Amino acid sequence: MSLAGLALIFGHVATSGGVRETDEGTAAHLWQLLMAAQVPLVGFFAITWLPHAPVRGSLILALQVAAVLANLAALRFFDL
Repeated sequence: MSLAGLALIFGHVATSGGVRETDEGTAAHLWQLLMAAQVPLVGFFAITWLPHAPVRGSLILALQVAAVLANLAALRFFDL
């Protein structure tokens, strides 16, 4: 979901040139839904996999955090 959000950001910048819109468009709403919808999924993953495989689970959670931070960095970089 984070990678889809990142693709959505880059797709929006590619089509509109990264111009800030007066009203949030469809891309912004889809990105917000993707970011909010992944929170319970990541929580479920953490609850189910961290007790069974703490090293691999922690690695996956770190990748999730890095992907979310990449999304936020892209938003900041393109000033969206």
